[in-house]
Amino acid sequence: MRQHLKGDHPLRLNGVQAFGLVFVSIFLFFSAPAAAQLFETRATEAYLIEAETGTVLFAKNEDTPVPPASLAKLMSLELAFNALKNGQLSLDDQFSVSENAWRTGGAVSGGSTMFAEIHSAIGLEDLIRGVIVQSANDGSIVIAEGMAGSEENFAYQMTERARAIGMDNSSFGNSTGLPHPDAQVTMRDMALLARHIYVTYPDYYTYFAEPEFTWNGIRQRNRNPLLSYDIGVDGLKTGFTEASGYAIVASIDRDGRRLFLAMSGLESENARREEARKILEWGVRAFKRRPMFAEGEVVAEAGVYGGESTVPLKARGAVDIFLPITNPDRLKARVRYKWPLKAPVVEGDEIGELEIYIGDTLSRREPLYAGQSVGKGPIHTQALDALLELVQFWN
Repeated sequence: MRQHLKGDHPLRLNGVQAFGLVFVSIFLFFSAPAAAQLFETRATEAYLIEAETGTVLFAKNEDTPVPPASLAKLMSLELAFNALKNGQLSLDDQFSVSENAWRTGGAVSGGSTMFAEIHSAIGLEDLIRGVIVQSANDGSIVIAEGMAGSEENFAYQMTERARAIGMDNSSFGNSTGLPHPDAQVTMRDMALLARHIYVTYPDYYTYFAEPEFTWNGIRQRNRNPLLSYDIGVDGLKTGFTEASGYAIVASIDRDGRRLFLAMSGLESENARREEARKILEWGVRAFKRRPMFAEGEVVAEAGVYGGESTVPLKARGAVDIFLPITNPDRLKARVRYKWPLKAPVVEGDEIGELEIYIGDTLSRREPLYAGQSVGKGPIHTQALDALLELVQFWN
């Protein structure tokens, strides 16, 4: 007899013998011994993910909103890259330097600048390199005004674009990350943005690894301190505000895997450099890729309200995850879907999602789809399901 519960509905979840786990059909959680944290960092917020599978390797206050500082420039660059990819702009396009851009972001402002001259014209490629390598506030404002007419309008577009790519908890008040009451980001969103830029704009991602850039006769080195370590880091951006401390979004490509890191709340440049280096190198060496479900394999069986049978749930493809080498038994998983799942069900319908945890960290979500169609069952089955649902409601 099928058991019906409101909310998250327990399913029969197929196990993978390679992990030596017993999948419990009622609660869908797997007992694991208590263990120390996998890693510790002085950053107040941090989020580390593996690029290909999206496995979360480390998370600490990843959804806490903080001022973006110069990390906001990654969102400004995303808009420029998107316009280039869509053919709306070309790298040779010339952008004018307004008095506002010169005064707010230029040398007279005292902030990071590419020393753009007032009323001059600069090619978009040079502006992009100035923003990436020199963290140029003037370059960011010039791009914003050239693309949207004003920095305020551009910031509105940045927030809209952030929502479109899944950055649900970030908003922007300007193109530079200079203090603004409407600006906030989370480390989860910034890591997502970094991965999105890498996957979507491979032709432009290479700018992030440039060690230096010379503009207006002045040579400046890339502000990302990890590029000089020769450990496989090839991006992305640093930031600092009094309110949130020192921050960084970085990526490492080593030993056949790529990781993305976002972290903030560090007390100094040295702390940012060392904490980022340590967690990236730990992420590379401390995890091993393991298959969890093969392509086409049934992940779970879900009861169908009034249906002639249960419905097998499958992912679109293979489901792999990166497990800690020293504590692989910390894995646990569950399937979520909204009950009641009513008949008929059509093959390919999205039914719910598989959640995979490493310890208390939600490491991966994978949508699950109906593996076959399920029609309505006989009248007595529908009546029984209705009765059980009523009993559950009153309980």
